[in-house]
Amino acid sequence: MEKLQAKLVLEDGTVFEGGSFGADMSAAGEVVFNTGMVGYPESLTDPSYYGQLLVLTYPLIGNYGIPENDFSVNSDYFESERIQVTGLVVSEKSTKYSHWQAVQSLSDWLKSAKVPAISGIDTRRLTRILREKGSMLGKILIDQDIEFYDPNHENIVKRVSPTEVTTSGKGTKRVALLDCGCKLSIIRLLLRRNVEVLRLPWDTDISQYKFDGLLISNGPGNPKECLQPIESARYAISNDIPTFGICLGNQIIALAAGADTYKLKYGHRGQNQPVMEQGTKRCIITSQNHGFAVNDDTIPAGWSPWFRNLNDGTNEGIIHESGRFMSVQFHPEAAPGPEDADFIFDKFIGMLK
Repeated sequence: MEKLQAKLVLEDGTVFEGGSFGADMSAAGEVVFNTGMVGYPESLTDPSYYGQLLVLTYPLIGNYGIPENDFSVNSDYFESERIQVTGLVVSEKSTKYSHWQAVQSLSDWLKSAKVPAISGIDTRRLTRILREKGSMLGKILIDQDIEFYDPNHENIVKRVSPTEVTTSGKGTKRVALLDCGCKLSIIRLLLRRNVEVLRLPWDTDISQYKFDGLLISNGPGNPKECLQPIESARYAISNDIPTFGICLGNQIIALAAGADTYKLKYGHRGQNQPVMEQGTKRCIITSQNHGFAVNDDTIPAGWSPWFRNLNDGTNEGIIHESGRFMSVQFHPEAAPGPEDADFIFDKFIGMLK
């Protein structure tokens, strides 16, 4: 039996009633949906979901529990040091869990992190609404009513980026990682390729550091709010420093190059998004989590689209004619999802040699 009744209220007035299985508190944010079947520990700790109420479309969630809370780069189960979503929405929560590495239930984890969650609602109907009308603001109401909150009207990268410079790994090449809300799996894949990772806060003046290549990470919110990272990308490109962007990093590099970005109707969030490399027939299945995209029509001379989404035809990456500056909208590190695209890390590291 649910402890408390809960409501999910959308900005268009639609109301879903269910039960609370997370923290007994209300929360507001942008309501988005993810179509993945598994990977909820990774998704919930992905900083790109900051400020959002995450709807998981798979009907039963929580059956394999939560592993030990090791939030370091040495663990493969979490993408940051805490739950990043503002709230969670599911059709049915599993009352029991079973996995040899599980130490607690999803419900207990959410409660300890003070993140509200609602179950027992028709997520199929909810997803259809978001698909037809687009992502919209919403609020989970449990203890009291609150105002709607739009995370896209402010710079929320500063809320998920580290505040100190750190270095990890050893290698002859150094990658400066401009952390705009970086998933830990990006760092893990860099370290496995034997490079030194210089992890920098989002607003760092990168001209003060020496490095062989720049990687601009994923992160939450509107890319046009990221003024300092855009300047950092311009600096790297103008100084012929190999530069690679992932997700938000793709949008930042595009803006630095002179292209424009726009908000998608309901975004791409899932683990089965097909993309094709332009100029070839190479197709890969990718993990994605973004609500903004690059406008192909605004890509300047010297740059070209690199990948394209095969579901809706939107841009999934850009590359410079020199081959030294490139970015992808999807997540080559996966986590969760297929690893078809991790060769892109090798391509980037290869530019440093």
